[in-house]
Amino acid sequence: MTTISDHKNLRRRLREGRLLDGIDLSSADIRGVNFASLSLIATNFEGVHTGPSFGWNIGLSVGLLFLSTIVSLISAYIGAFVATAIPITATVTGKVFAVTAPSLLFVAFIGIALWRGFGNLMWGFALAITAAITIPLVLPTMNNTKLIFLIFVFGLAVEITAVVAGTIAVTAARILSDKWMIALVILAILAGAPLGTISGAEGATETPVTLAVMAAVLTFLVLLGLSVYISKQAVADDSRYSLIRKIAIAVCSYRGTSFQEANLTNANFTAAKLKQADFRQANLTRARWFQSIDLSKARTTGTYLDNPKIRQLVVTLNGQDQNFDHMDLRGLNLQGANLADASFIGTKLSEATLEGANLDRAKLVQTQLYCANLSGASLTGAIIQDWSISTDTRFDGVKCDYVYMQLPTKADPDPCRKPDNRNENFEPGDFADFIAPIIKTLNLYQTQNVDLRVVAQQFKTLDLFHHEGIDPAAAAVALKQLAEHYPEANLEVVALEGRGDDKVRLQAKVKGIADRSQLSAEYFAAYREMSAMPYADLQSLLAGMAEKDERIRSLENMVTTAIKSDKFYVETVYSLGDTVTEKSSININAGGDIGSLSGIVGGNVSGVMNLGTISGNVTNSIGQLPDDSAEKAELKALLQQLQAAIEAEPALEPGDKAEALTQVQVLAEAGQNPEDDAMQKAAKTAMKILKGTTAGLSETTTFVTECAKLLPAISSLLLLL
Repeated sequence: MTTISDHKNLRRRLREGRLLDGIDLSSADIRGVNFASLSLIATNFEGVHTGPSFGWNIGLSVGLLFLSTIVSLISAYIGAFVATAIPITATVTGKVFAVTAPSLLFVAFIGIALWRGFGNLMWGFALAITAAITIPLVLPTMNNTKLIFLIFVFGLAVEITAVVAGTIAVTAARILSDKWMIALVILAILAGAPLGTISGAEGATETPVTLAVMAAVLTFLVLLGLSVYISKQAVADDSRYSLIRKIAIAVCSYRGTSFQEANLTNANFTAAKLKQADFRQANLTRARWFQSIDLSKARTTGTYLDNPKIRQLVVTLNGQDQNFDHMDLRGLNLQGANLADASFIGTKLSEATLEGANLDRAKLVQTQLYCANLSGASLTGAIIQDWSISTDTRFDGVKCDYVYMQLPTKADPDPCRKPDNRNENFEPGDFADFIAPIIKTLNLYQTQNVDLRVVAQQFKTLDLFHHEGIDPAAAAVALKQLAEHYPEANLEVVALEGRGDDKVRLQAKVKGIADRSQLSAEYFAAYREMSAMPYADLQSLLAGMAEKDERIRSLENMVTTAIKSDKFYVETVYSLGDTVTEKSSININAGGDIGSLSGIVGGNVSGVMNLGTISGNVTNSIGQLPDDSAEKAELKALLQQLQAAIEAEPALEPGDKAEALTQVQVLAEAGQNPEDDAMQKAAKTAMKILKGTTAGLSETTTFVTECAKLLPAISSLLLLL
């Protein structure tokens, strides 16, 4: 990382238009520097000092003192002037009406300003004052009552303007964070009051001077009280006075350090002093704000920092037991944050950095976590019902003892726990193994535009983790016994995953309201009993069960075949109940061999096939396409190109290659039978799977670019409308 040693070098680099991505500006004084619209990706701003230059801040301070004095003078003057302008010849009733009406309007302004804040209130009072002035003027005659009314309305308008201006001045002084400056502004307001009172009372002829002074003091006290109170609330992020706060920050940040519309992706502002900086419309994806100072006094319109709750979260990294439901937190850097017991129901956290974060017992229900980084995060007790994750969501080194797949209810306070047995926890690495097939399946369904709420139902499973190897015969017998004891659960083995016989996970789909914890406990109790039996006795028991249902041999053979591989993942649908279900699955190992386990009904398990065998089958299917037309010849050529692109792509894993080649074979078979509706549907599914395979690769890979050209042409020739 390049280090910029001083202010002069930085300005020279900016003038020369040199790149600032990734440079080190830590602890630099960057006051007055303009980074607007620049690319500052991964730039280190740790401990920097932002804001206007020293000279500009002095000028701003002088301007605020001048404004405060003028506002105070006008406020006191208008109070005295209005009091002295009341004609003594006016009737008592006229005086009361003329004074009371605008006074009530002013009281209403103060009350609503304190209760609801400014904002639209200002527009409403502007219209009310305009109407109050216009109505008397259009009346046919002008008497003393109307004159007094107009004078008071005019005074009201000026006083409201003075209050707003004074509040902005005091708020700006607070943003400057200089106690002396705040004191000087208040002294300036105090200094202007006597001058305004004297000037306003000079013309007192019909009204006593005492009344004029009292009116001046009253208006001055209103100005001072509202300015001090509202400015304090505005700086404290009170939403009622956000308009005042934004105006004051805009004034203070003028000519300050500007990052407007800059790309600050992955930039680091740890412990930076960010008062009077301008971040409007900047790209702040994964920017680091931990322990930054005065971020609330920066201009942040158009960024997530404009939300006080989000700003507080990224600065403190403490969101424990807080509610962030349905908030947009995309791209936040929450590395190492304490988010235990926090609620993120329906929250958008895509592209966020949650590396090392504490998400214990967090509610991640329907939370979007696409491309999020949860490496090293703690998820023990988290509720992950219907969360949205992708192949780009990182779970490396996640610490997790158990999770819940559904929100707890009064009827079921401990629902769908994983691991299913409440007396067991995930071993290191189990959670990543548990979540991997879900990511893969979700990614496939997303490419096919399937409703993910339906897909989520498929993950109500019983997950059985073996950490010290697995005895295929004992596992088969234990599963079969479990199915017989709990027929209402309708157990179906849907996945088998692991690394040799060292670490194996069996996953079975469970229907109904079966107690998964009890199912898990009874399975392992039966498994331990079976595995402790002498080999001959176990085989005898297995043979006896196979006489009644030979599918138990199929299950044993499936496990045996799988664990002979270094690394495997088997997807299947294997019913343990009375109904025989057709199955289709693929076994993938680290060496690139593919074990086809399709059609294991009746105990037939095919042997291991390698990529060469699958490729040969694809070549044969393509070769069987007729050449009796230009369209079919073109289809054959395109499929051959697609096959070659798959086989030559180094970015594809062996299993993905096997999957893709299988889909090419489906397309070839559809070309042989163009009138077969079932083949047409299969071909459409094959196209979706091939497109899904490209989704996880870089756009620059040869396979992706070839698919972009070949798939539309093949789809057109097969008439896949």
